[in-house]
Amino acid sequence: MRQWTVDAFAGAAFRGNPACVVEPLGDWREEVWMQALAMENNQAETAFLRPTADPARFDLRWFTPTMEVDLCGHATLASAHVLFSELGATAERLTFDTRSGPLIVERSGNAYAMDFPADPPRRTDVPEGLAEALGAKPDEVWAGRYLVAVLRDAAAVRGLTPNIAALHRIAGEATGGRGNIVVAALSDDPAYDVVDRFFAPGSGVAEDPATGSAHCILAPLYADKLGRPEVRFLQAYPGRGGDIVTELRGDRVILTGRAVTTVESRLRV
Repeated sequence: MRQWTVDAFAGAAFRGNPACVVEPLGDWREEVWMQALAMENNQAETAFLRPTADPARFDLRWFTPTMEVDLCGHATLASAHVLFSELGATAERLTFDTRSGPLIVERSGNAYAMDFPADPPRRTDVPEGLAEALGAKPDEVWAGRYLVAVLRDAAAVRGLTPNIAALHRIAGEATGGRGNIVVAALSDDPAYDVVDRFFAPGSGVAEDPATGSAHCILAPLYADKLGRPEVRFLQAYPGRGGDIVTELRGDRVILTGRAVTTVESRLRV
């Protein structure tokens, strides 16, 4: 059984967010086995695929090192990349059936465009302890699946050194309820509109390098703030960084990014 490590939302190796993608299984293995492999891989996500009667449609599940999750953008992008670039899928688009419903990915030039559900956030009060945990006072806080703490400028976002243990205890009105925190500000780089970072200690990931699900929240928020549907994001994980372009289309978000395979391996278990 083969497995690939793919840097997602990246135009070059060692950027973006690594995800492991396991060769499509005839049927699911036991959950304890899938969780153990995800823990062994120790990447933010390990993706498991199961083929269907339709060669362009797959069941897809995602596991962090500690739990199965309902939605993951970068591992969906990595899965599509493996199917198109490593396994020779010829369909124009691929459909993945997931806990969050069908997700469609198609090639878009040298990138991939993913059709995801939008998660428009609502303005909320600053949760107690958030400013202290972040080490910065938010100008605004919004809540969707995750919290969005809007800081005064991109330098404040880049310079954050939050207390991860304290963030783990804060969920506020986020519907995900696992204390996940997003921070965002307008960009200081003309190549991007917004700089953001994402901390997910409740999912077993202290900081995530490039997060599709977070941008399902940020896309409608900044489409409204900027007055246009397309927004260019830099997720500014120190030392890596991920490039994500979003386009709001009604209640859906098109997430566009590139991917690079860095490792091909063979499982012996």
